[in-house]
Amino acid sequence: MSSETPRAGDLLVRTGAVVFLVGAVATLATVAPLFLGADPLPPAAYFVCMLMGVGFVISGAGVLRSIAEQRREARGAMDPAS
Repeated sequence: MSSETPRAGDLLVRTGAVVFLVGAVATLATVAPLFLGADPLPPAAYFVCMLMGVGFVISGAGVLRSIAEQRREARGAMDPAS
């Protein structure tokens, strides 16, 4: 366990990583029959592969949210009026 407090965007990054991994496993599962000479999977399996991109976008949104929060905190620390 980490003693760090969770920051804004951490949950998005973790969720995006899980979605990305599901898409990566689906991609491996859909490509494997092509190399093994088996029948290709149904089109629905190829749509699940799109989760790799979706997970990447979700993680990117989490990183951008974290950056925005850090900038806000830095501005607050530099502002003598607050």
